[in-house]
Amino acid sequence: MRNEQERQERQERQVLRAADDLVAAFAEERLDDYFSAFVPDATFVFHTTDRRIESVADYRRVRARWAADDDFHVLKCRSSDRRVQLLDDTAVFTHTVETDVSTRTGTGTLHERETVVFRRAADGRWLAVHEHLSPAVPFPPDPAGQPRPLG
Repeated sequence: MRNEQERQERQERQVLRAADDLVAAFAEERLDDYFSAFVPDATFVFHTTDRRIESVADYRRVRARWAADDDFHVLKCRSSDRRVQLLDDTAVFTHTVETDVSTRTGTGTLHERETVVFRRAADGRWLAVHEHLSPAVPFPPDPAGQPRPLG
């Protein structure tokens, strides 16, 4: 039992390290490092795009278009409220992320929630297979503090 708990704690630390590396590469615009944190056929769902992005190559093209069309740049990125759920060789990482960005129209801070699904590769590294990003506050808060119904 103790060995199993130690194994899970070690795996959780590994996933958090992989997530930290991914966030740091994104924040520092080290795009090759960022994209190498994903398997080639990873998928991406962003509230800022009109479709699912089907691969790292597809995301590279989208990101290049943001830079060319809008002069999009990440200035800083902060991760908080982090959680790892382990499911054998798969892990679900969720967090709240604040990203300072600049575009042709100025600078601003994005407040979002993100889920990254990791899979342990044959060499032991945890690589991302899916990323989902949504606004941190999608609906105005309910006066009583209760979740708002969908629909």
